[in-house]
Amino acid sequence: MASRRDERQRIAQTNRSQPLRPWQIRERCFNVRRRGLDPVEIRTFLHQVADELTVAQTALQAVQEENLRIKNALRSWQSAQSANRLYR
Repeated sequence: MASRRDERQRIAQTNRSQPLRPWQIRERCFNVRRRGLDPVEIRTFLHQVADELTVAQTALQAVQEENLRIKNALRSWQSAQSANRLYR
């Protein structure tokens, strides 16, 4: 019994080291047990979480691209300002 728990903990830690992807949420399966939760409700919830994760990851990507664009513009501006001072 303890070895199963250790194995699950190891897998959970391995999974935490990488970002969770929406498809991983959608495809996640759980063991069915007597008197367990409604599988349809679980699947619906997982799809909702996956959709929200997709939106968050898309927004993060857009912010990272905008951040890079602003950094590059700032570097260009700083270079231009530095060049103008040299020629005065």
